[in-house]
Amino acid sequence: MTQLKKGLGLIHVFCIASGAMISSGLFILPGLAHAQAGPAVVVSYFLAGLLASIGVLSIAELATAMPKAGGDYFFISRGMGAGVGTVAGLLSWFSLSLKSAFALVGMAAFAQLIVPVNAHVTAVLLALLFVGLNLVGVKEVARLQVTLVFVLFGLMLFYIIKGLPEVNVRHFEPFAPNGLTAVFSTVGFVFVSYGGVLKIASVAEETRNPGRTIPLGMILSLLAVSILYTVMVFVTSGILSADQLNDSLTPISDGAGAVMGRAGRVALSIAAILAFMTTANAGIMAASRYLLALSRDRQLPPGLGRVGNQTQVPYIAVLITGVLVVLAVFVKLNILVEAASLVFMLSFMLSNISVIVLREGRLQGYRPKFSAPLYPWLQITGILGLAFVILEMGEEAFLISAGLVIIGFCTYWFYGRKYVQGESALIHLIHRITAKELVTGSLDAELRDIVRERDDIVSDSFDSMIEKCIVLDLKRPVILEEFFTLASEKLSERLSMDASSLMKLLVAREQESSTVLSSSLAIPHIVIEGEKRFDILVARSREGIVFSQNAPNVHAVFILLGTKDERNLHLRALSAIAQIAMEQQFEQRWLAARDTTAVRNLILMSTRRRGAAQNTSPDALERG
Repeated sequence: MTQLKKGLGLIHVFCIASGAMISSGLFILPGLAHAQAGPAVVVSYFLAGLLASIGVLSIAELATAMPKAGGDYFFISRGMGAGVGTVAGLLSWFSLSLKSAFALVGMAAFAQLIVPVNAHVTAVLLALLFVGLNLVGVKEVARLQVTLVFVLFGLMLFYIIKGLPEVNVRHFEPFAPNGLTAVFSTVGFVFVSYGGVLKIASVAEETRNPGRTIPLGMILSLLAVSILYTVMVFVTSGILSADQLNDSLTPISDGAGAVMGRAGRVALSIAAILAFMTTANAGIMAASRYLLALSRDRQLPPGLGRVGNQTQVPYIAVLITGVLVVLAVFVKLNILVEAASLVFMLSFMLSNISVIVLREGRLQGYRPKFSAPLYPWLQITGILGLAFVILEMGEEAFLISAGLVIIGFCTYWFYGRKYVQGESALIHLIHRITAKELVTGSLDAELRDIVRERDDIVSDSFDSMIEKCIVLDLKRPVILEEFFTLASEKLSERLSMDASSLMKLLVAREQESSTVLSSSLAIPHIVIEGEKRFDILVARSREGIVFSQNAPNVHAVFILLGTKDERNLHLRALSAIAQIAMEQQFEQRWLAARDTTAVRNLILMSTRRRGAAQNTSPDALERG
């Protein structure tokens, strides 16, 4: 599988997310939303941002645990299964493409305010331009995004400073002329304004230090954009009367014109065009990564996942996304908005559910760098809140989304289903209750590899030995003599040594001085005859091994056996085990590990300092 280039830093993440959110949701929707909710549209925008923030915290957690292309598709497929993941992935690809088309239509409409041009032709030409930019490379696209977003922020702050003194409080009476139901249904209508933050999760694989960059960039961008949205909608509602604002497709430009004349209208129209550029640019980039991820998992034909050797860009996915964006330019505006909003809300709901399933599945490989707070109440609140808003939306949005869900399910059932090889966290959750034979360990192994890639972990000699060593999982309490007998029998087969001789060496070593290093960890280590021989046995006992009266409940044991010439390897292994045992939550994870595979993965995913693998002798590695 070809890896994507890690070219995005915090400033890129912030600007991609911010630019993806600031567009039609601010420069077109306020007028349409005001017609539905009245001045209370300010509350609708605020509530939409609040609901989005809950989803963002969950997505940030998932993205730091699994920084892979495809964003919420990747999380949901690993949490809920390939079928649900395929539907979610195609929905997200479609909605992000629609949002990009929405931005291009808006850009063309605002361009008409400055120069007379055909809107549809302009939108198509702009779509081709951004497809071309995305074929160049992600870092080049991100640099353009940074420039556009900072200019855009400057123009928006200028409008707020000029407009606040001109706000007329009488324009907020009556505040909610159509009742609270209209306010809540409008939340769903404007939710698309915040959907762009999802785009960051889809390019997480191309982000440097994703454990820090992703959550910080997402939270900062959502906070900045939520404040700007609420204040700008408030200013615009206070400047323009209901007759001027209702159903206007250029509400912010109209407000700027009322305060600053033609110069203000032109300035904010330019800001709108910049905003639409950032959204279309980021949207094509993010949407194409969903096709890449689906292709990697064989839920779509593998050809869609081809990555350019020089640009490291999934060029086939970018081109197909561009085709959809061009076609969507000709779709009715209200359908674009409603369908995109509803799909974004479904994605946020499924992400919240995935966090719950992955945490409760207790996978060793699920190790997010950022953990969403107030678990599980935050996720439950987000799920219920979004479900309530969806129920308040119109029938047309339901029909569109239902059609898309059916298309996604049929794609999985008739094509992708036969290629499914992995398992989901949902299976692990079921495993905790009943069907233990369903779990194969493939998801834990995949998550382990993702964590090691994320943290730039390079295997050393100790990792190589752990991958091959004996791992025992003791199901009942045992005394020390019984444990040493069992361990000696297992090791004698690998080392071609007499079990009783090994037993005597282990007992003698323990009598010389206790090898218990803490209340729950022991590292018996002995010297054996011969040359270039080294081996490890790992044992986990939830009920405890009775080493002595002072250590009656040892849960983790690492037995080290080596010849005198492997003394350095022996010392490195001792150092590695000590670092592993000192990790936060080591004992909790050790006891929670599902089986011997999970125990082995726990050791392999440790963040200890690693040495060079080549220092180990071939014979030792072969036997280890």
